[in-house]
Amino acid sequence: MDPVSTAFYAQHFKIAFLEKKGTEFQDWVAKLGSHALGADFEIVRPYGKQGDWKCDGRQLSTGTIFQCYGPEMPTDQKTIAKVNVDFAGAQIKWPDFMQRWVFVHNIPGGQPPAVVSHLDTLRAENPGISFELWSESELFDWHVILDDSRALLMYGAVPNQQIASGIELADLQPVIDVLQRRDPDPAEPLPAPPSAKKLEKNELSVEAADLLRLGRRKVRLVETYFEKAGPVEIGEKIAEAFRDHYAKLKAMQLDADQMFSYLQKFAGVSGEPKRQAAAMAVMAYFFDSCDIFEDPETEVTGS
Repeated sequence: MDPVSTAFYAQHFKIAFLEKKGTEFQDWVAKLGSHALGADFEIVRPYGKQGDWKCDGRQLSTGTIFQCYGPEMPTDQKTIAKVNVDFAGAQIKWPDFMQRWVFVHNIPGGQPPAVVSHLDTLRAENPGISFELWSESELFDWHVILDDSRALLMYGAVPNQQIASGIELADLQPVIDVLQRRDPDPAEPLPAPPSAKKLEKNELSVEAADLLRLGRRKVRLVETYFEKAGPVEIGEKIAEAFRDHYAKLKAMQLDADQMFSYLQKFAGVSGEPKRQAAAMAVMAYFFDSCDIFEDPETEVTGS
């Protein structure tokens, strides 16, 4: 797979993992499992009064039932109640099939100790069944085995090296137009050559770093755009919007890659491939020129 496309697909995976909630998250996980595992994975859809038999998908070769949970506002009590209801239902509906029960969630940072301890209790009470908690890293193992055609079906078209290299001044206009209209709004709900030291300081993933390096190939084009755009206030307004959004993400105590994914979405890294590449150039420009992500400490040399 083209390395530029690989990096964009990885970031689209991370954005989807973070932003999808409720049934959207369930459907997305099931779709990913189906594309990754093929006929070994069966999607189970709710049907009328019978529902989905407490199963969002199952893997035939391992006797696995997958149950997904993408809550808006998770608590220990809600998660434990969800686990209890779903596991008990699966026991009743899939007694001869279920050898392994996997609870898939997208709660940033993992599950709290009370939930993990409750899974230990279920393991002790049901020694014949394997229990697992899955989150981003386990689902990413599915993502990385997608070939080009299945990645395209899963995420849509993304830029490749040829498209990214062909970005021109006019391609920046739609991205800038959208960002210009993004006034900082404290009530707005929220859902990676750049400096090697800054990348290291923020512990961004290889994929994020690759995308920032890609974007930097066209940073001079972004500089030219702002020079020709007229009022200097345009660039500063967009920079302030980035800083404001980054501050809100940082206050949520997300890790660097999660913040990067949300900022990508904010910058408009979506739509047709050329626009995605143009948005990445704009994001790389503001990564270098304004206060998004931590700057490395300045080295002090002796006299």
